[in-house]
Amino acid sequence: MPDAAPAFTADSKIADVVGRLGDRGRDLLRSHGYDVGDGFVDVLSQYQTLEHAYRVERIRNLKGLLAELNTDQ
Repeated sequence: MPDAAPAFTADSKIADVVGRLGDRGRDLLRSHGYDVGDGFVDVLSQYQTLEHAYRVERIRNLKGLLAELNTDQ
Protein backbone atom coordinates (compact mmCIF):
# COMPACT_ATOMS: atom_id res chain seq x y z
CA MET A 1 0.00 0.00 0.00
CA PRO A 2 1.49 3.39 -0.97
CA ASP A 3 2.17 5.95 1.71
CA ALA A 4 -0.38 8.72 2.04
CA ALA A 5 0.65 12.18 0.91
CA PRO A 6 2.01 14.27 3.78
CA ALA A 7 -0.46 16.56 5.49
CA PHE A 8 -0.64 20.20 4.50
CA THR A 9 0.92 22.58 7.01
CA ALA A 10 1.28 26.35 7.33
CA ASP A 11 4.59 25.91 5.45
CA SER A 12 2.90 24.31 2.42
CA LYS A 13 3.04 26.37 -0.74
CA ILE A 14 -0.03 27.59 -2.63
CA ALA A 15 1.22 25.67 -5.68
CA ASP A 16 1.35 22.44 -3.62
CA VAL A 17 -2.31 22.81 -2.66
CA VAL A 18 -3.41 23.40 -6.23
CA GLY A 19 -1.06 20.75 -7.61
CA ARG A 20 -2.20 18.01 -5.24
CA LEU A 21 -5.89 18.87 -4.91
CA GLY A 22 -6.70 20.57 -8.21
CA ASP A 23 -10.15 22.17 -8.30
CA ARG A 24 -10.90 21.13 -4.72
CA GLY A 25 -7.76 22.96 -3.56
CA ARG A 26 -8.70 26.05 -5.59
CA ASP A 27 -12.21 26.00 -4.12
CA LEU A 28 -10.94 25.67 -0.55
CA LEU A 29 -8.43 28.46 -1.03
CA ARG A 30 -11.15 30.66 -2.55
CA SER A 31 -13.53 29.96 0.34
CA HIS A 32 -10.82 31.24 2.69
CA GLY A 33 -10.16 34.40 0.69
CA TYR A 34 -7.35 33.37 -1.69
CA ASP A 35 -8.32 33.38 -5.37
CA VAL A 36 -5.73 31.87 -7.70
CA GLY A 37 -7.95 32.60 -10.72
CA ASP A 38 -7.17 30.84 -13.99
CA GLY A 39 -3.47 31.11 -13.35
CA PHE A 40 -1.05 32.97 -11.20
CA VAL A 41 -0.90 36.63 -12.20
CA ASP A 42 2.17 37.04 -10.05
CA VAL A 43 4.38 34.02 -10.72
CA LEU A 44 5.98 34.29 -7.28
CA SER A 45 2.60 34.07 -5.50
CA GLN A 46 2.40 30.35 -6.22
CA TYR A 47 5.52 29.83 -4.13
CA GLN A 48 4.32 31.69 -1.05
CA THR A 49 3.41 29.60 1.94
CA LEU A 50 -0.05 29.40 3.41
CA GLU A 51 1.36 31.09 6.54
CA HIS A 52 2.68 34.03 4.52
CA ALA A 53 -0.61 34.42 2.66
CA TYR A 54 -2.36 34.44 6.04
CA ARG A 55 0.02 37.02 7.52
CA VAL A 56 -0.56 39.39 4.58
CA GLU A 57 -4.33 38.84 4.94
CA ARG A 58 -4.86 36.95 1.70
CA ILE A 59 -6.17 33.92 3.63
CA ARG A 60 -8.72 33.96 6.44
CA ASN A 61 -8.84 31.31 9.18
CA LEU A 62 -5.64 29.41 8.43
CA LYS A 63 -6.40 26.70 11.02
CA GLY A 64 -9.80 26.07 9.42
CA LEU A 65 -8.27 25.93 5.94
CA LEU A 66 -5.62 23.43 7.06
CA ALA A 67 -8.29 21.25 8.68
CA GLU A 68 -10.30 21.22 5.44
CA LEU A 69 -7.24 20.60 3.26
CA ASN A 70 -6.26 17.61 5.39
CA THR A 71 -9.73 16.06 5.30
CA ASP A 72 -10.29 13.36 2.68
CA GLN A 73 -13.06 14.08 0.22
